[in-house]
Amino acid sequence: MELVGVRIELPTNQPIVLLREVDGPRYLPIWIGATEATAIAFALEGVEPQRPLTHDLLRDVTVGLGARIDRVIVNDLRDGIYYADLVLAVEAGEVVVSSRPSDAIALAARTDASLFATPEVLEEAGVEIKDDEDDEAEVERFREFLDNVQPEDFTGGS
Repeated sequence: MELVGVRIELPTNQPIVLLREVDGPRYLPIWIGATEATAIAFALEGVEPQRPLTHDLLRDVTVGLGARIDRVIVNDLRDGIYYADLVLAVEAGEVVVSSRPSDAIALAARTDASLFATPEVLEEAGVEIKDDEDDEAEVERFREFLDNVQPEDFTGGS
């Protein structure tokens, strides 16, 4: 998956992190909290806060312990709530930590970790946008989708 960015769903002003399938036409919108949306946006824009934010701190602690954030896997969608695993590379192999997708994506944006979604999650929640449509039509179609969907339809949180 590719991290497209953070968007705001109107009229509710609910932040959404938007992932795009690298070799396919689907997008995965995940409703997230305002704090996580800010953290992801800061990372994407290269904003360096004067003091580390929580996700910066966790990145620094991970590195300080000799680990590396390897990948994020959005692996489940139950009762409208997304779940993810944060996979850390350590000397002895890998450590898998359950995480909210928004927190894991905020870390991935700071570390260039790979992003994945399971086929089951993409099948259930992916929004397909055909490649043969021009960019303007794609954007309009996605806006129409966002206008007609409620956060409760997809996810209860991050």
